[in-house]
This record gives sequence, C-alpha cells and structure tokens, in this order.
Amino acid sequence: MRKCCMYVCGILSLLLLTCSVVLLATGLLQIFVENRVKQEIVLRNDTEAFDAWDVPPPPIYMEFYFFNVSNPAEVLEGEIPAVNQKGPYTYREYRHKTDVTFLENGTKVSSFTPKTYIFVPTLSVGDPKRDLIRTVNIPVVTAMEQLKDKPERLILSAILKSTGEGLFTTHTVDDLLWGYKDAVLSLLFPLHPKKHFFGLFYGMNGTDDGRYVILTGEQDYHDFARVIEWQDDAILHWWTSDICNMINGTDGSSFHPLITKKEKVYIFSSDLCRSLYAIFERTVYVKGVTAFRFVLPPNLFANASVNPDNAGFCVPSGNCLGSGVLNVSICKQDAPVIMSSPHFYQGDQKYIDNIIGMHPTKEEHETYLDINPLTGILIRAAKRLQVNVHVQKIAAFSETGNARMLIFPVMYINESVLIDDESAKKLKSVLLLTSLLTAVPFVIMAFGVLLGIIFIIVVCSQHGRPQDEGTVDEKAPLIRTS
Repeated sequence: MRKCCMYVCGILSLLLLTCSVVLLATGLLQIFVENRVKQEIVLRNDTEAFDAWDVPPPPIYMEFYFFNVSNPAEVLEGEIPAVNQKGPYTYREYRHKTDVTFLENGTKVSSFTPKTYIFVPTLSVGDPKRDLIRTVNIPVVTAMEQLKDKPERLILSAILKSTGEGLFTTHTVDDLLWGYKDAVLSLLFPLHPKKHFFGLFYGMNGTDDGRYVILTGEQDYHDFARVIEWQDDAILHWWTSDICNMINGTDGSSFHPLITKKEKVYIFSSDLCRSLYAIFERTVYVKGVTAFRFVLPPNLFANASVNPDNAGFCVPSGNCLGSGVLNVSICKQDAPVIMSSPHFYQGDQKYIDNIIGMHPTKEEHETYLDINPLTGILIRAAKRLQVNVHVQKIAAFSETGNARMLIFPVMYINESVLIDDESAKKLKSVLLLTSLLTAVPFVIMAFGVLLGIIFIIVVCSQHGRPQDEGTVDEKAPLIRTS
C-alpha cells in the first residue's frame, strides 16, 4: 500500500509539472483572458464598454487659471509684462453621447458629445461673476491684426478712439469665459448681432464640437474608439502637410485594451486642431489599480528644425514658431491664438523669460494619461493647455504703443478625471479574477513540486530502511533433514 501511494505521488507530480510547463510555454490561459477582454471591450449595446463610453461614470472637472496683467502701462512702453496667476475657477463637466447611430453592421458608430459646465464654488478661489481679470483685449488685437493692411483700419482706429478700447481690457472671469457684448465688435459688425459677443468659451456650454465617427473594435481591438471622421471629414484641411492633416487616435476618453509600454497612444484634439501622441513614462497605482502613465514627449511641439514632421504646422508655410507653441489661428477664425502647455512647459526658454510670472513645473503643467493596460480604461488623466495671444507693435494703431513682440499668456485649463470608487472597485475585482486565472499554472507547478518532494522523501526513506529478516519459518531451509 505504501509503495502504491509512493508511485501515485510520483506520477501526479510528473503530470502536474508537465501540465504547468505546457500552460506557461503556450500561454493558453493568458490567451484565454486576452480573447475574453477583446470580446468585452467592444462598443455594442450589451457591453459595459458601451455604457462607459456613452455616459462616462467618473466625474470630470475643468479648472480655469487666468493671468492678470499687473503692469499694462509699462508693457505699452516696451517693458516685459508681469502677470500673476488667479485660479482655479472650477467647473464640473458633464458629457454624454447623443444621436448615437451604429453603421456598417456595427463596425462603426457616429455620435455627438455636448459638454455642460456647472460652477463648483468649493473647489474655486473666488466668484467668477465678481472677480476681475486684466488681460489682453483679444477682440481688439484680432481686429487690428486682420485690418492693419486694409483700408478698413481707419474705421477701426476711429472706433478704438471713440470707445477708449486698447491693448488690454478688464472683465470678470465669467465674462471672459462665457462671453460678453464687446463694444468694438458691435460697431464693426452692426448688421451681424451674433458677432457682437466674445468669450474664450462663448457658445461652448451645452454644445458639442461636431459629429464623430469612430470604430467600435468589432473587427480589430486596436481600433476600439478610433476616430475616422470628424465633422463629416476623414482629414483636416488647415495644415500644409498630409501627415499633419491626419486624424489619428481616439478622442482621449477611451483606449483600446491590451496596451503595451512600447506603443504610442494617439489622441485627436479638436481644441488643438490636430492629432497628438503620448509615450509610456512609468507604472503608477491609482486606488489600487495598476496603470501605465503616458505623457506628451518634448518633440511633439518641437520646432521643425528639431522635429521635421512639425513643418506642416508652420502656417503660413515656412513661418515656424519656436518649440513648445502651436499657432492655431488658422482654425480659430484667424484670431492670433497660440496654444502651449501651461507656463510654456517644455517650450523654448525665451517664451518663459519674456513674461514675468512664468514658472513651469512637470507636476502642475504636464499633460498625462494613466491607462489600465489590460482593459484600456482611463484611470486618471489631466489635459493642460494654455491660451496665448500674439502681441506686437502695429504702426497703424497707436493703441499698441511700443509693445514688444510677444506670445502673451491669457489663461490655461486643467481638465482632469479620476476614476470613481465604484468603478475602481469593479475594475479591481476583474483584475483580481484575471490574476488568479493567469496564476493557475504556478499553483499547479507548486503542487507538482510539493508532491515531487514527498515522493523523493518516501523513496529515500525506503532505501535507508534495513531489510526485513523474516519469520523463523521463512528462515528455515527448503529441504529439512531429520
């Protein structure tokens, strides 16, 4: 009986070890898990992925920081501007999909994403309806830039003198964000009432930025939520190269599953009128969930001399700015708007030195994405963009004085999201189950090793035991003589 148990133990050990090696070598359980994830992370009405895409559960917050100009008179005399930062003025951002339509047998889906902003006093430094900001007069600067070489400049000059408007203006935070009736615009366009108002986010509260058509991931999981059309077009038409006019990646709220550290994560940003990409930086842990952090590399907004692919963003062709800034005037109704990271983070030092009050730091001004690599779920993210205006002395308008040629910061946003506790708990349960399943080969191997050790101990004990000498009868000779 003892020998039988010993042999069974040895055979089971060999079988378990063989089974574990086969499972590890072939990766069958890992393949099973990955195939299951690919089936689940698809935009269909019966999947959790669709529900999270349709109405994102984590709260999104939009923080606005303004730069208040403290020396406007000195700026007009040619001195360096000095600004002090005011903020945040925080708004809860609500977004959900509308007019969702599946196309081509469920391989594509079209939708609109209106965004609504609700002020959150407890997360803000003041009252946006009362707090005043002195900043660049964007409507006036835009009009001066557009009319400086046209006969209409005389009309604008007369309007500026009659209204007393100049290079700088003072308004409440609420007016600067959501819009106010501008005296200059009202006189310039008397027959077009819709053009009388200006605001950095004017007409953008409760509205969408156009129709998106994305892939559902039904045919290839890599294509999950990838944008293939925006505003009924598959490409952009603002830039001077095919590469720069490409629409690549998702809208930044969803990503394909099974993300690796080596890949680039592509995002299409309508705010920047271009596609972006982020690269892996490090592994982080958010509410107990593992995530890969992807960040925008320095060469993404580098000058064309550093990154030749960016030559297409020089508008007009050959008119290239320094590193860290992007001229988006071509897609912002020709307003002299320059986009950058907050405080010119990763930008040329000259932009930082030209404005007193710029203090770029990685922790506060970097854009990043924390993505769970298995599911592609966005765990935490921060999109940080700064709105700047190109300012210079314009001979036709005395209101510009002797101002230096500057990229003048107006405000920056920090649009952030953090997975909610309920979603994190659910995701941790899925990840735990996945970890247990993929750990099965190691458990089998452990049992195999344990049984193998028992087998070896039993065999050794058998060899070390003295031979049984038997009974008296057994020791007697086979043939007895009397």
